[in-house]
Amino acid sequence: MDRILQRSGLGDKTCVSKGLLSDPMDMSTKAAKEEVEMAVFGAIDELLLKTGVRCEEIGILVSVCGVFNIMPSLSSVIVKRYKLREDIRSYNMTGMGCSAGLIALGLVQNLLKVHDNSYALLVTTESTTDNVYKGNDRSKLLSNCVFRVGAVALLLSNKPSNQNTCKYELVHTVRSQTAKNDRSYNCIFMEEDEQGHRGISINKDLLYAAMKTIRSNISTVAPLVLPLSEQFRYLMNIIVRRFRTGSKMEPYNPEFSRAIDHFFPHVGGKPVLDDLQKKLGFSDEQMEASRMTLYRFGNTSNSSIWYEVAYAEAKGRVKKGDTLWQIAFGSGFKCSSVIWRATRSIDCDEMNPWSDEIDEFPVDVSKIGALSDLFVASK
Repeated sequence: MDRILQRSGLGDKTCVSKGLLSDPMDMSTKAAKEEVEMAVFGAIDELLLKTGVRCEEIGILVSVCGVFNIMPSLSSVIVKRYKLREDIRSYNMTGMGCSAGLIALGLVQNLLKVHDNSYALLVTTESTTDNVYKGNDRSKLLSNCVFRVGAVALLLSNKPSNQNTCKYELVHTVRSQTAKNDRSYNCIFMEEDEQGHRGISINKDLLYAAMKTIRSNISTVAPLVLPLSEQFRYLMNIIVRRFRTGSKMEPYNPEFSRAIDHFFPHVGGKPVLDDLQKKLGFSDEQMEASRMTLYRFGNTSNSSIWYEVAYAEAKGRVKKGDTLWQIAFGSGFKCSSVIWRATRSIDCDEMNPWSDEIDEFPVDVSKIGALSDLFVASK
């Protein structure tokens, strides 16, 4: 496991739960719940303080936690803590992996289309306490090394009065899934090992599944955002490769930089980021927010992409009218994209998670070795 930690792309300041730091480790449901509540309540408290929105004004609540599942649900825990309305429309999503945050965002978007003049609270987190593997199966050790504590709380609104105060306008949400393919379905899988220890297996098909699903997602995103000239080149490339017998033409990677100002791919892990950059042609600068988020905060599952946005905000890079593209992917295999437009220039505020140390970044992570050879072969 030392080799994995040294080559994971994570730095020395990432956070794990109190239960995992105790001796012996406390992996109880109580400890896992305390971890989630600490992260979630902190995020919501800051959000309410920043926006000035009162709890009784929130009409929609969606909570997301990939692995940890409790009863009453996390959404009920939040309702109880903040005394939310009795008629609140609350939803709780689990088991949908690292792309669940953007999937939930699509759900919120649809809910706001049918419920006028509403505030929606979206909360995403993961429990590292409940996600630790105690055995020796190498395929299950990677998740021990890259996942860390984190949470995000977002406030979305369709109130006309918020048009001039919101940071971003939600433009597009796009989902793709390749679960019908065995290699995609099995590349990330929760199961017990021979000794009965539960863990999440990750095998070499992860990179195959990720790129297959991401390309499918991008093929839907492309016509929504690209200028006509890029759409034409992209379409002609597809036609030639599909219908010209014996054609060895490589897939065309559209110049998304002509339409997108900021890319935020899910941190996943170093091998996924390396493969994504290589095959999709992203520049080092376009990948900076993802790599720095992985280094500073680790993989916080469905919350990671928002730490990336916070990085760009802390750097003062998000200007009025900029277009932002978030891509998240995870088990299933699923991929989700969200396109945002900045309604104003964003300055770093004191509640930004990067505010105290943004001047220390970026750091050089190019010398960290690859992890691909540590993956276990697929079944």
